[in-house]
Amino acid sequence: MHTVNRITLDDALPMLAAARAKAEEIGVRQTICVCDDGGNVIALHRLPGARLTGVEIAIAKAFTAAGHERATHKFNEPPDGPALPGNEAFGISHMLPGKFATFVGGFPVEYEGQIVGAVGVSGGNGEQDKAVGAAALRAFAEHVAATPVA
Repeated sequence: MHTVNRITLDDALPMLAAARAKAEEIGVRQTICVCDDGGNVIALHRLPGARLTGVEIAIAKAFTAAGHERATHKFNEPPDGPALPGNEAFGISHMLPGKFATFVGGFPVEYEGQIVGAVGVSGGNGEQDKAVGAAALRAFAEHVAATPVA
C-alpha cells in the first residue's frame, strides 16, 4: 500500500501570502498559482495590475512542475535540458497545448520525499519568478514544520 500526501488550501494560503509579499518587495505584479500533485488548481492570486495572461501561464507552470516533478526552467537549461533542440524531449510542450510550460516559473512542492503539488509564478523575468517561487516554497516548508500531523 502507498500513502499519498496532498497539499490543501490551508497549505497553499501561506505560500500565496509569502509569494505576494516577495513580489511586492521586488516591485513585480505577479500571478501565483498553487496546484496539487495532479496539477489541479488549489489557489490562485493575480496581484493588482498583473497581466491577464499571467493566470493561464501560472497555471501551466504549476501543472508542468507537478506533473513532471521538476522545475520548469530545467527543461531548457543548457546543455542537457531535455526540451532543447536535439534532446530527447524537444517539442514536448506541443503535447498538451496551453498546459505545458518549459520556461522559468514552475516549481514542485515536496513533502517527505513526495511531490505533493507545485507553484507557478508569472509576471516577472526569470530571476524575479524564481525569487517569488522560492518564497512560496520556504513558506510551505515553514508551514508544515509548524503544523502538527493530524
